[in-house]
Amino acid sequence: MNDETSPAYHAGMRALQDRFDTRRLADRLDEKLARQVFSDEDRAFIESRPLFFLSTADADGQPDCSYKGGAPGFVRVTGDGELAFPHYDGNGMFRSLGNLLVNPAVALLFIDFERPNRLRVNGRASIADDDPLRASFVGAQLIVRVRAERIFPNCPRYIHRMTTVEPSPYVPRAGTTPPVPKWKRFDEFADVLARDDPARRDR
Repeated sequence: MNDETSPAYHAGMRALQDRFDTRRLADRLDEKLARQVFSDEDRAFIESRPLFFLSTADADGQPDCSYKGGAPGFVRVTGDGELAFPHYDGNGMFRSLGNLLVNPAVALLFIDFERPNRLRVNGRASIADDDPLRASFVGAQLIVRVRAERIFPNCPRYIHRMTTVEPSPYVPRAGTTPPVPKWKRFDEFADVLARDDPARRDR
């Protein structure tokens, strides 16, 4: 893995590694830490997270990054190298999932802010509304599955330690109906809400 490029590093990364003399360290980190199969520790960490960050790009490579939140367990490791998560009602733009329809490359970042730790997952995503997992997620509109190509932990030293005050009341839960987001009550959006949006009935 000392070539100019490698499966882990492209020419731009190599140029900066060489400038700062970190190529050897980068190669060793990839050799020792990167994997394509989730460990038991990976599974436990991912499934304990109430949030993650999702990075996608469109067909031209224009990037987008989103925060995804839910109850712990809303992301599931479904196989040795696969995870899945639900898509809940959002702002209707479908920026992340729309990107995945034209470019399945995806990156996920899982962070524990209370006990600083983080894990990256890069892979290829697919979307389905008839996925059998959908029935097991309250409020799910679609299911996203990610086939992992690189799983690797990151140094947590710059993570600011934070404490969760309370979970979001908007996260779908069995036996409850999430409140309507305040912004969907604004008059400027009233005439363009989706036909089945609860905000229509709540006005």
